[in-house]
Amino acid sequence: MIDTITRDELVNIVLGRKATLVETLRAEHFADGHLPGAIHIHYTQVEERAADLLPDKDALIITYCSNADCQNSDLAAKMLRELGYTNVRRYVEGKQDWVDAKLALEVEKAAAL
Repeated sequence: MIDTITRDELVNIVLGRKATLVETLRAEHFADGHLPGAIHIHYTQVEERAADLLPDKDALIITYCSNADCQNSDLAAKMLRELGYTNVRRYVEGKQDWVDAKLALEVEKAAAL
């Protein structure tokens, strides 16, 4: 079973940059807005991308997806555990909970032409 994290705990972690947040939704959802400082790894790409994007297997990693009904973050967290990551937690309520609490999402700015 994957440990979970609450929004209040997550806010403190985000402010202190004390973890790597991993959004597990499709790329277009990440581009539309993601939790501050998050990186994108679609849950189907964890095995192929984790080593490059998450080199420290003991660092705190928090996976999230859209809401409590979405299972992408759970699947990604379990895969990370299977790959040897030791400190993986899941923000079950996901991006919708973050937005409902009126917390800001981060949007990548398009490169200037």
